[in-house]
Amino acid sequence: MIIIENAAVATVDAAGTEFPDGHVVVGDDGRIVAVGAGRADESHRGRRVDGTGCLITPGLVNTHHHLYQWATRGLALDETLFGWLTTLYPIWGRLDAGIVGAAAGAGLGWLALSGCTTSMDHHYVFPRDGGDVLAAEIEAARTIGLRFHPTRGSMDLSRKDGGLPPDHVVEDTDEALAATEAAIDRWHDPSPDAMLQIAVAPCSPFSVTTRLMEEAAVLARRRGVRLHTHLAETDDEEEFCLKQFGCTPVEYAERVGWLGDDVWLAHGVHLDDSAIAKLGATGTGVAHCPSSNARLGTGSARVRELLDNGVPVGLGVDGAASQEVSHLGAELRQALYTARQRQGPKSFGAREALRLGTIGGARCLGRQDDIGSLEPGKLADLVMWRLDGLGHEGIDDKVAALVFGPPARVELALVGGRPIVERGELVNADADTLTAEARRAHRRLMAAS
Repeated sequence: MIIIENAAVATVDAAGTEFPDGHVVVGDDGRIVAVGAGRADESHRGRRVDGTGCLITPGLVNTHHHLYQWATRGLALDETLFGWLTTLYPIWGRLDAGIVGAAAGAGLGWLALSGCTTSMDHHYVFPRDGGDVLAAEIEAARTIGLRFHPTRGSMDLSRKDGGLPPDHVVEDTDEALAATEAAIDRWHDPSPDAMLQIAVAPCSPFSVTTRLMEEAAVLARRRGVRLHTHLAETDDEEEFCLKQFGCTPVEYAERVGWLGDDVWLAHGVHLDDSAIAKLGATGTGVAHCPSSNARLGTGSARVRELLDNGVPVGLGVDGAASQEVSHLGAELRQALYTARQRQGPKSFGAREALRLGTIGGARCLGRQDDIGSLEPGKLADLVMWRLDGLGHEGIDDKVAALVFGPPARVELALVGGRPIVERGELVNADADTLTAEARRAHRRLMAAS
């Protein structure tokens, strides 16, 4: 049992309950026993943690990422999305399990240090001689200790057939579907306290055939897992869909069975009113990636309108090659600033940003009953942020300090009640070792390119 006291607490429950001076009690089963004001009941026995100067929130949930891209950061810095992709696809075609494992270890370690306790990953590049890249990133997640939702992605529409990726990085459609089902068989855990769940994730309309999109949706629903893909990220994508399919990206998603409360879409930048209404009516989620969208100049999602229409919205850092910071805590502020750039300072507040990063992300992953808020009975995935240093002093509202202030140090992060970060350091891995392994992976990949 872990008893954290003397801290501000933002539960992010449905009522937005907060305690300026409160406690959280974590049971030895990895679930929250109590949350409340003042000190915990003296009947609780276990490790006591003094949270003076800190804020406790639910752990952050990362709803869109490409971990392998940690090995190709800092490239194609001034390209649009399509130019960026065509520059990097040939390099990614040389990935192997060793490179992916090192990149995933670095990326997940960095996410943990930024307040993330649950992350998905969208992996869709499977070179034929690259080994078991999905297993490599799963092992990295187990090492760091994050709750992990990797997706088995795929691409089967190469350049010669009218798609964007080169021929050597796409798969045969039947092989991709078979490999996706095999990943579900091998890895997916449907239990409420699962540390590992698989989703089905063909890459995008411009790299995947209609048949793969349709059959992937059927497969996911037959197996009871979730669906994820990129959609409506750029104007180029809209033009591609209009030319190839005679409809907008959201209309295409509806046509191929990709709208529903078991689907979450990455980006959702270029959506008109009717598209947003359709996502809301179907319960289709959106992974909002404001920093990546800004880095690539793709535009900014209409988050206020998405939320007002009932669309589940979570935050994503996106791949480390399109957003080199990859700090999920900092993405709270970026999301707030992006929303205000569209509609002014009264349109979006600090607590709404925190909801995106916690319960909003949990809804996108279908885990809202298990994680995303601090409530008795839920899994003890939480972060204690230190907010009493120079960078935050004078901001009395602790939630505002977290969102508006500089990135805060993670004093303690728990996943299922187990520490993964303490006093700003990883518990289960050495940051210097992760750095060295990522450096070697990057150099090996670039030398081969």
